Amino acid sequence: DIIEEPQIRRRMKILKPHTEWVRSFSCTDGNELIPIVAKDMGVKTMVGAWLGDDPEINEREIEGLIKLANEGLVDIAAVGNEVLYRNDLSEDELLGFIQHVKDNIPSDIPVGYVDAYYEFTDHPKITEMCDVILCNCYPYWEGCPFEYSLGHMQQMYQQAKDAGQGKKVIITETGWPSQGKSLKGAHASYESALKYFINAQLW
Repeated sequence: DIIEEPQIRRRMKILKPHTEWVRSFSCTDGNELIPIVAKDMGVKTMVGAWLGDDPEINEREIEGLIKLANEGLVDIAAVGNEVLYRNDLSEDELLGFIQHVKDNIPSDIPVGYVDAYYEFTDHPKITEMCDVILCNCYPYWEGCPFEYSLGHMQQMYQQAKDAGQGKKVIITETGWPSQGKSLKGAHASYESALKYFINAQLW
C-alpha cells in the first residue's frame, strides 16, 4: 500500500510525546514522507533504504535515501535491514551500496547498516565501513527464558560493541511478543511483553 501524509501525521502525533526519534524502513511508496513529517514536528530521524533482491527497487531506495539526506531530513542513514540475514545480497553488493550512500550525502550524517547483532562479528568489512552499528537484539528468537532475557540482550549489545571497536552501537530493534507460539524456553505473554519493555527502558 502507498502510505499517505495524513496517516503519517496522525501516527506521529501519537508518538511525539513519548520519543525523540523515529525510524523509517523505506524511501519509497510514501515512506519517504515520514522524515519530512518528523522534521516538521521536531523529531529526529533514522531513515532506512529497504534493500532486497530486486535491483530496480534497490536503486530507487538508495537514490531516495540520498535525496532525503541532502535535503537535511536524515539524522542517521540506515542502508539495508537484515539483508545478510535473509541472503538477499552478497557482502560485496551491500558494501557497494553503503559506500555509494557515504559518497553522496553530507559527511556529518552517520551511515550504518541494520542486522542481527552477530552479523557484525561475522562480517568485519561491513562493520568497518559503518559509522554506527545498528543491531537487532531478540532474546526471544534465541529461545531465551524470560527471566534471563535482559541479561541476554545486554550480551548481544556487548558483542556488537566488541565488533564495533569503539563505534557507537544503537539497538534498532528488540522486544518480546505478547502472544503467539513458544520457542524452546521462550514463551509469549502479555505480561512478559510489558516487563521486557520496562526492563529495556530502565536499562
